[in-house]
Amino acid sequence: MALEIKILDYGDIELESSFLVLGRDCGRTRRVLTLGFLILGGKYPVVVDTGYRSNQIMETLGMRGLQYHENMIENQLARHGVRMGDVRFVCHTHLHIDHAGKDDLFPMNTTVVLNRKELEYSVSGLMHPQYPAPDIKHLIDRLHTKSALRFLDLEITGPIELMPGVYCDAANAHTEGSMNVIVETADGIATICGDVIYDFNDQIVTPFNEIHDWEPRTTGNHGTSKRAEKASIKKLLSNSRYLLPVHDRPAKIEGGNVVGRLHDQVPGPIVQSLPARNWFPA
Repeated sequence: MALEIKILDYGDIELESSFLVLGRDCGRTRRVLTLGFLILGGKYPVVVDTGYRSNQIMETLGMRGLQYHENMIENQLARHGVRMGDVRFVCHTHLHIDHAGKDDLFPMNTTVVLNRKELEYSVSGLMHPQYPAPDIKHLIDRLHTKSALRFLDLEITGPIELMPGVYCDAANAHTEGSMNVIVETADGIATICGDVIYDFNDQIVTPFNEIHDWEPRTTGNHGTSKRAEKASIKKLLSNSRYLLPVHDRPAKIEGGNVVGRLHDQVPGPIVQSLPARNWFPA
């Protein structure tokens, strides 16, 4: 059976717009998705990112969580016939507040997989409020439990195969330890890219306030350099057939362009087609 990715809807977040796209609509509020991903078709199910712990915890960042009963991770998995205990690996693109909030609901024999540098970064204080204590303390419990945590050293090793058709690779953007999860589907490479991209339209399709050819806009929330952020987006666009960020619906990529949008699975039907760029206007 070919690998496929199901979208898990963990609820929405309301937050300040320029947090998502650098300099955009400063002071205005935007509502965004918070998604997770379920990889099916392999020997066992794999989950990527687990959302935020509660609506209340989002208030610590001045944001509003909009998570309801149907958004609970166990209910999202149940829609695909998967129970928490069925999941072999929980992978994290990174450990921010809206990505690692439900790890403690999984049994300790479900292995959490992350880039070692990300756990180090989470306790460095450099982006402190975005790494809440309950989430990180649970990972320390896993650190002291046999096989409950798996560290990758992606900056040194390069891509690592987690299971046939699923690879982890350093993102080199957003946080110092972020990673991408790469899935070989029947229709090409699908890359789960965390928060390297927040908003396809304003970062890539029509990049906000960018005048240079093929120059993406960075997010307003990152711990690496602008050069690294832009380069990582360009690499994603060059190497993937599909891109799946956590706060926007998936996109289909051709020739480095966003040509279509998908809704709740990859591969899956295109729900919105985008016109090709008109390089030579009349």
